[in-house]
Amino acid sequence: MRRIAEKTKIIYLLLLIVFVLVVGFLWLDYIGFINLARITGKYYTEEAPSVLDAADDEPSLIEREEFEKEKQKFLERVEDLDKREMQIVAAEKDLDAEREKLEEVKKGLDLEKRKLENEKKRYSGYKKNVVTLAQKIESMRPEEAVEIMVKWEEPLIIDVLRQIDANAEEAGRTSITSYLISLMPREKASRIMYLMTQL
Repeated sequence: MRRIAEKTKIIYLLLLIVFVLVVGFLWLDYIGFINLARITGKYYTEEAPSVLDAADDEPSLIEREEFEKEKQKFLERVEDLDKREMQIVAAEKDLDAEREKLEEVKKGLDLEKRKLENEKKRYSGYKKNVVTLAQKIESMRPEEAVEIMVKWEEPLIIDVLRQIDANAEEAGRTSITSYLISLMPREKASRIMYLMTQL
């Protein structure tokens, strides 16, 4: 009987110790000295429900409408970007065409510039020739000079006569052009005098 009583006492004592320990741990967790959830979480973790198995996985009607609106906005944006891209491509083609036209105009201007430069050089050489011829005609006897001049083209005769006038005016003497014209054949003289008033 004594043994049973002692065993009972030991059991009660063990139960009391366990109770005190449990209450002690709960008290320490309550005051924040220890974290039982973290300690017990190492040994026991509740598995989160799978997303695939979740009951409320389907989106709500509002979420669907919002998604459709966003999808529509996205499609409109894509369509707008496509239109802009087409406009840019068309503008690039127009710019290329304009660039080609400008290149053609530039080539034409360069060609005209070269022509003008050539004409200027040729005129400069022609002018020098006219000055030289005028000096030579002035140094010759008028009869011989007229005999040579009537064989020239009429514009050259007119330019040489005008140069003779300019030389005489610069030197302050009377020009001999009237005398030279009077020595020419009547028809030639008439033609030269007429052209001098026109050119």
